[in-house]
Amino acid sequence: MDRRQFAEFLRSRRSRVQPGDVGLAAGTRRRTPGLRREEVAGLAGISVDYYSRLEQARGPQPSRQVLSALARALRLYDAERAHLYHLAGEEPAAPEGPSPDVPAGVLHLLDRLDDTPAYVIDAKYQILAWNRMAAALMGDPTPWPAQRRNIIWNLFTGEHSAAALADPHTAAFAAECVAELRAAAARFPQDSGIHRLIADLRLASPDFVRQWEQLRVCVRRGTTVKHLRHPAVGELTLECEVLDIAGHGQRLIIYSAAPGSPAAEALKLLGVLGTQWSEAEAGAGPR
Repeated sequence: MDRRQFAEFLRSRRSRVQPGDVGLAAGTRRRTPGLRREEVAGLAGISVDYYSRLEQARGPQPSRQVLSALARALRLYDAERAHLYHLAGEEPAAPEGPSPDVPAGVLHLLDRLDDTPAYVIDAKYQILAWNRMAAALMGDPTPWPAQRRNIIWNLFTGEHSAAALADPHTAAFAAECVAELRAAAARFPQDSGIHRLIADLRLASPDFVRQWEQLRVCVRRGTTVKHLRHPAVGELTLECEVLDIAGHGQRLIIYSAAPGSPAAEALKLLGVLGTQWSEAEAGAGPR
């Protein structure tokens, strides 16, 4: 591990990331550009002391898990992420499954879609990243446990699952999700997360078992129409664009409305309301 260059690289990348890029308030007493050390540590889920020692070139060799968390917190591009691993004496491994790390360019794009709900999911429908408008539309996933951040798990085991699956639109979406999950299991046969999700769903949901045993396989792409009911702004009819993120096993989901339509006006109101509405009424999340 090249501790000196590793420390210099951390400091330089930290100075590049602005608080607003990661959803933090800038405040009025910020004397240095970019994030503070404690902010990076918090985003990466490590102690401030540990991160400080890394920046001072006197810390231990970080684990691959810590490297991945730092790359995510500092919004590193793919080449920068690989460089961080090399400086730490590690070789970036080829993914055996969908990557948990959203590319920095996609994160920056999410930040700039300030009037459009957008989020990123992996091949097993785990929500990995989202913008402010997506949180306003579906509820803020930040405090949710990891299992609740999975759209398929919510569809089949959530508090409102029975009522949701009785709706023809939601039932059709659930069938597509199960078919895509089967395709993901074949594409990433070594991914333990995918197979654990399937096993848990088979135990928890007879509806999932019935869908799974139909052996359908599909890969859904392009634009579809979504009919959503929001507790604060009512019914919305939105266009849903699904875009592949090449090489990562991830997709970017974007909701939009025709200019001047009632849904467009509802999205404007939602942008003002933010997440002030009660998440208890939000149901199972995005569909």
